[in-house]
Amino acid sequence: MTKVGLQLPNFSFGLPDDQMFDRVAAMATSAEGAGFDSLWVMDHFFQLPALGGADQPILEAYTLLGALAARTERVQLGTLVTGVTYRNPAMLAKIVTTLDVISKGRAILGLGAAWHDLEHLAMGFGFPAVKERMDRLEEAVQICRAMFDADHTSFQGSYYQTDDVRNVPRPVQARIPIMIGGGGEKRTLKLVAQYADACNIGGDETTVAHKIAVLHEHCAAIGRDPKEIAVTRFAAVFRTGSADETGATREMVTAMAGEESAAGFDIGTDDEILTRLARLVEAGVDEFILVYPFASPDDLAAQDTFIADIRGLRG
Repeated sequence: MTKVGLQLPNFSFGLPDDQMFDRVAAMATSAEGAGFDSLWVMDHFFQLPALGGADQPILEAYTLLGALAARTERVQLGTLVTGVTYRNPAMLAKIVTTLDVISKGRAILGLGAAWHDLEHLAMGFGFPAVKERMDRLEEAVQICRAMFDADHTSFQGSYYQTDDVRNVPRPVQARIPIMIGGGGEKRTLKLVAQYADACNIGGDETTVAHKIAVLHEHCAAIGRDPKEIAVTRFAAVFRTGSADETGATREMVTAMAGEESAAGFDIGTDDEILTRLARLVEAGVDEFILVYPFASPDDLAAQDTFIADIRGLRG
């Protein structure tokens, strides 16, 4: 069965700040009731330009996920994705383990090399070159995996070290999944093949099929079965009721996000979108992570039939 996740990217609800979390929690419980399998938030400290930029509200990811763990019962919970530069990886492993305990075994660690230079510089993190960020990502994945899997662990890397670090209490899950986000073919997908339980890629059918083929090549090179790695695909969804509405929506989205980004969004009638997703399932996608940037709790609750149709794309 194909899985369906939901990302919650937007916190501009026009509400007082002390009502913001209640609105997010209502969205999470509505999504869970509608049949979504997983719930994701961005790990950013400044809102992204497409959603209004740095002056718009955004909540810290792991504090939010811990609170949502107490309000939900079934959905998996994770970031899409944590920037490796934002937290010491041993501390990150402890945070995600705590989320797993609070949620009774529903945590996922999403991790990536980070990209948003503006918030790095504003927050004082520093923003190293891409090679260093990728090197840090490889070390961080190893530390987190070791701390999830063992009570005591030590690691000596070029950027991170641990010395008999304890991780108690232990995760509830036998294996907390690690997702690596990004579609870089030389390094990112190679790291997925080496270390990850899941990957997250975006784009249209041709792009996604190509990225999956590259991932399989990396798996073959190290003798790993690609079936061990869940393929997730992230896209904004714009459901329309007619060809005219589809055309107008596509023009609007292209003007806002650019032609390249809009090509990876799912815009159309339900039948058109489901046909596209079916082709992606055939290419190897296991889970679709959807984003409705301006949805209300009622909007998400009304997705139940659509979600059921997506889940049925793989028998």
